[in-house]
Amino acid sequence: MHRIHRPASRALAAGALSLVLLSAGSAGAFASEARTGPASSSAKPSPSPSAMASITIKSGKDSVRAGDTVTFTGRTKGLKIGTPLVLQHQHDGKWVPLRASVKVKNGSAYALNAKINTKGTEHLRIAAGKTHSPTVTVKVR
Repeated sequence: MHRIHRPASRALAAGALSLVLLSAGSAGAFASEARTGPASSSAKPSPSPSAMASITIKSGKDSVRAGDTVTFTGRTKGLKIGTPLVLQHQHDGKWVPLRASVKVKNGSAYALNAKINTKGTEHLRIAAGKTHSPTVTVKVR
């Protein structure tokens, strides 16, 4: 009777040992993934298009009279040709669109002319959805 139990107990012990080693390996891999991210390069999250897109801006004038036209130029990266761009200004801490827009042209460039009527210091930017340019400042007197 011992001979029957001995092979069965060996198989049971080998199975239990395999299970322990597999569990330890999985736990180690899981802990490593939690610290460093997934091991597989295909599992990495890809950045959203808006995270990769960018817009530059340059103001044609730093100081103008109220009602004068200012030309804003720049380039885009990661935006399709024809994407609408809107001029925004900061009002009470929020970005508000102005009635000035243009579309991205061939070469990813744009040029937008806008009249600025509000006296004071205007903080302006170009936006396309959640993508926006850095802020430029124009003093309006």
